[in-house]
Amino acid sequence: MTVELKTILPENFHPMSKTWIYQSNRTFTLPELFQAEEILEAFTDNWKSHGAAVKGFATILYGQFIVIMADESQTGVGGCSTDSSVHVIKQIEVMNNVQMFNRELLAFWVKDKVQTIPLAQVGYALENGILAKDTLYFNNLVANKAAMEKDWLQPISESWLGKKYIK
Repeated sequence: MTVELKTILPENFHPMSKTWIYQSNRTFTLPELFQAEEILEAFTDNWKSHGAAVKGFATILYGQFIVIMADESQTGVGGCSTDSSVHVIKQIEVMNNVQMFNRELLAFWVKDKVQTIPLAQVGYALENGILAKDTLYFNNLVANKAAMEKDWLQPISESWLGKKYIK
């Protein structure tokens, strides 16, 4: 069963709130999750852009995806404040010996859990029935809250992968 994002993402954030999704190369252990959540909460509680507080949100979904969101309806997020969020992700990455910036590792919802496959193997996985056109793909390229709610989890056939691999 997949998560209903509208019940998890903050209701009081503008639909165009900037959203960043970082995917770990593996599921975090329970102690790692608790520690990462504490770090993310401390970060969003103190997140600033040019001295002004950023209305921020962070969570970990499926034990493998860190979502950071900034509602810019009151305070815009500049380069330095975006960099500070990246530093937090790098801290979690080093602390837990995981990869959070491997964009060549794609995630899919297969047999009721997250499965990762290197981009170079997606064609093979589709040809051999490991993935199907209706397999859900985690589109970590979504840029805002509305897009995340609508398009983060989408069938391969409706994603950029469908255009590339499904004929």
